Amino acid sequence: MQIRLDFCDPRHKGTAPGPQALRCAFEQPRQTLVAYQAEQVRALLEQVEQLAKEGYWCVGFLRYEAASAFDAALLTHAADGPLAWFGVFDQALPWPDEPPKPLDAQPPASTQVRWQATLERADFDANMARIHQDIAAGAYYQVNYTAPLQGRFSGDPPTLFTRLQRAQPGGYAAYIDTGSEQVLSVSPELFFDWHDDQILTRPMKGTAPRGSTAEQDQALAQALVESPKERAENVMIVDLLRNDLSRIAQPHSVAVPSLFQVQALPTVLQMVSDVCARTRAGTTLSEVFAALFPCGSITGAPKVRAMQAIHALEPNARGIYCGSIGVVRPGGHATFNVAIRTVSLRDGQARCGIGSGITWEATADAEWREWQTKRAFVLRASEAFKLLETLRLDAGGFQHLDAHLSRLQSAAQHFGYRFDPERIHANLQQLRGDAGAQAWRVRLLIDAQGQVWCEKFALPSTPEPIALALATRCLEAAHSEFTRFKTTQRAHYDAFAPTDPTVFDTLLYNAQDQLTECTRGNIALLLDGRWVTPPLRCGLLGGIGRAHWLQQGRLSEAVVTRQDLPRVQALAFINSLRGWLDARLIS
Repeated sequence: MQIRLDFCDPRHKGTAPGPQALRCAFEQPRQTLVAYQAEQVRALLEQVEQLAKEGYWCVGFLRYEAASAFDAALLTHAADGPLAWFGVFDQALPWPDEPPKPLDAQPPASTQVRWQATLERADFDANMARIHQDIAAGAYYQVNYTAPLQGRFSGDPPTLFTRLQRAQPGGYAAYIDTGSEQVLSVSPELFFDWHDDQILTRPMKGTAPRGSTAEQDQALAQALVESPKERAENVMIVDLLRNDLSRIAQPHSVAVPSLFQVQALPTVLQMVSDVCARTRAGTTLSEVFAALFPCGSITGAPKVRAMQAIHALEPNARGIYCGSIGVVRPGGHATFNVAIRTVSLRDGQARCGIGSGITWEATADAEWREWQTKRAFVLRASEAFKLLETLRLDAGGFQHLDAHLSRLQSAAQHFGYRFDPERIHANLQQLRGDAGAQAWRVRLLIDAQGQVWCEKFALPSTPEPIALALATRCLEAAHSEFTRFKTTQRAHYDAFAPTDPTVFDTLLYNAQDQLTECTRGNIALLLDGRWVTPPLRCGLLGGIGRAHWLQQGRLSEAVVTRQDLPRVQALAFINSLRGWLDARLIS
């Protein structure tokens, strides 16, 4: 049995970890506490609290389906495992330098998850319409609607957890291996922190994608705070938490010291608010859970009616997703997360829930895009990948080398990869030494640890004009980080690779019918007498060649849709490797 806990200090606002942060490991429990029936859950929590007061560490989780243990009106499906599980430990151990490896562990590169969505867009739209009908009828104000990703897992779970933490650092991360099941949570959301009589909750409601630059991030964060829809979604849950806390709070002690604060996570911007109180004398851990569980941010408001709607909308148990994972320290200090951004593994199968809060102002298109944004963290972690730059090498040396390395460094910073410029330059110069005068295509790759690979391939000339085919469907991943940054994770591009050998590449477009790029380069279009290229906000890689011609004034940015194509007078495929290639669009 293995447990790793990496919880930030929820009451510390500085950049340092904070005095109450926990980064530790647990092994060889003196006992495990397990509840399979609803009537066993409260007794288990009472036992956890008593053991903590006796000086033990108690670490574990509650499934979402444990809700009925606290109120029979909180409707859920039958659980797919124990409702509650806790390990009891004599001491906390130091965090290991390397993740734990079972004896039959696979090499890190072989650890992967092949995910599949379980919800089709048509069913999502139908359920959105149903939710809007319910809201219009006054059934509830907001419901948190979710669906699982399911996948086939291979490799070793600790390696996947390490990648998940790199993809979603900070927050309230936990790795729990019960023997029959592994829980890998990198939740950024605090459920509650309860110490002495002070209790703090921090509901997370309101989401926006990350931008490509700091300026875009700032604009997106401002738009998030000013959005009436996102503010309403956040306030509804804040009000629900205020009401929940009042059940255990001293009179007039419930407060909201912080509203609409934006947290910048690696793949999303999230809006959070603080709701706190002083608990009444004699309040128990079981009573805290009875008042708060499940967290309103993953149910909706009012809670009972929202959970009834969830039961009708979602055909299966949520499991640990939307439950809670946490620790009760010796003495009784309890900290629990909301188990979002959480993967569960069992018998080679992986499961990860994705969802959002639906209000009257929500639209199907916007919520669908939000789901794609939220799943980015798990896609990033599910397969080993390297950062990639493709350069041209000829007698003049590497073309646009500084621009390529600058883009590579930005990608390394975004993904948390080590960037070692001296090692990169040494590898490139070694490759250049025997290149001769011919033209070469050079692949420069680095991995998370900063290891460098350089490969060169002969680069033949390309007859012009090249043929481009228009994609037959939109690129769902147009706004993902694997589009904004160049990596070896290219499945979203490979799905559009031409099957006709006479076609050079495929011209892509996003869900709004805006042209974006090709799978191997950017696009330039002569429209209304000027050469234009789609702006980055349409969802594309900022190519080095594209940037060069924008700087030279040959190109300017403009949104071009599929409907504009009949007006296009000429086309060009552009990248730093092959330059500017005249192109024609074939039907």
